[in-house]
Amino acid sequence: MIIVTGGAGFIGSAFVWKLNQEGIDDIVIVDQLGTDDKWKNLVNLRFVNYIHKDDFSELIYNDTLNFDVEAIIHMGACSSTTERNADYLWQNNFTYTGNLAEWAVEHNTRFIYASSAATYGDGKQGFSDDHSMINKLKPINMYGYSKQVFDLRVLRESWENKIAGIKFFNVFGPNEYHKGDMASIIFKSFHQIKETGKVKLFKSYNPEYKDGGQMRDFVYIKDCIDVLWWLFKNPDVNGIFNLGTGKSRTWNDLIRAVFDAMQLRTNIEYIEMPESLRNQYQYFTEAKMDKLKAMGCPVAFSSLEDSVRDYVVNYLQQTDPHLGE
Repeated sequence: MIIVTGGAGFIGSAFVWKLNQEGIDDIVIVDQLGTDDKWKNLVNLRFVNYIHKDDFSELIYNDTLNFDVEAIIHMGACSSTTERNADYLWQNNFTYTGNLAEWAVEHNTRFIYASSAATYGDGKQGFSDDHSMINKLKPINMYGYSKQVFDLRVLRESWENKIAGIKFFNVFGPNEYHKGDMASIIFKSFHQIKETGKVKLFKSYNPEYKDGGQMRDFVYIKDCIDVLWWLFKNPDVNGIFNLGTGKSRTWNDLIRAVFDAMQLRTNIEYIEMPESLRNQYQYFTEAKMDKLKAMGCPVAFSSLEDSVRDYVVNYLQQTDPHLGE
C-alpha cells in the first residue's frame, strides 16, 4: 500500500493522479478534509481508503497499522506561508513529519516529504541544496522555519541517506483550487482577468527590481509529480533536493503568459504591498538543480509559457478543471 498524506491537497492529489496513470490504485489517502472544497480533488481519483490525519497519526505513534506499507509520500502539512500560529506550524510541519519519518526509517519504508524553498529566506545564502549549507539558512517566516528545523533534524539523525526531502519552489497547476489566498498567481490572475480585464501586482520596494520585475522559479505541478514518481521508483536516491525549473522568471513574464493563453492583451496594474509583507518578501528565487540532475533524474521541465497555456486552456477554462482519468 502507498500512503499519500495531504492526498486531497494540491501536490498530494496530483501525485495520486500520477499513480493512477501508472496503473496503481493501492493507495491510502491521509488528510483532514474540513469544510473547504479540496474533497473535489478526490472525485476523479482511484484509491482504497481515506484516513483522517489525526487517526493516522495515532496509528503511527502506536505502531498499529494493520496493512503493509510500501511508501509514505508525505505532502500533508500546513503550507500557508502567512500562518502566524507557530505552535500549529511546529506540530504539523516538525513533530508530525518527524513521527512519520521515524516510523518509516524503523520499518525500512520509502519516505518522501515536502520541504520548501521558503527555507532560503531572503536568498542571501543562495539557493544551493548542498547539505552543508542547510544550517546556514535563515527563513524569514515561521512557515519556512518549521520546514527548516525538520530538514536540520534529517541531518542530525543521519536520515539523509534513508529518506528524500523536496524543497518545492513556486508550484502551480490544477488541483490548487481550494487554497484560497495561497493559490498561485496564475489561478488568481485568471479570475481577475475574467472579472476585471486586468491583473494587480505588488509594486517593488527594492531598487534592483522594477515593478513586476520580482523573480521566482515557477514550476508546473505535472513536472513536480514526474520528479516525485522518479524518486518513488528509485528508493536508493535520498537526501534533500531542490525542485524548481532552475530558471527564474519575472511576475510580468508570468502574467503575460496568462493573458496570451487567454488570447487577450496584457493589462497590469501595480499596487502597494501591505506593510506586513514587505519585510518577509522574496525578490528572487531560483532553484539550483545540479544535485538532482547528478543523481540521474531525467525530468525535462516545461517552459513557463507552455505550462501556463496547458493550465489555462486544459483546466481553468474547462467545466471540470481537476486532474483525473
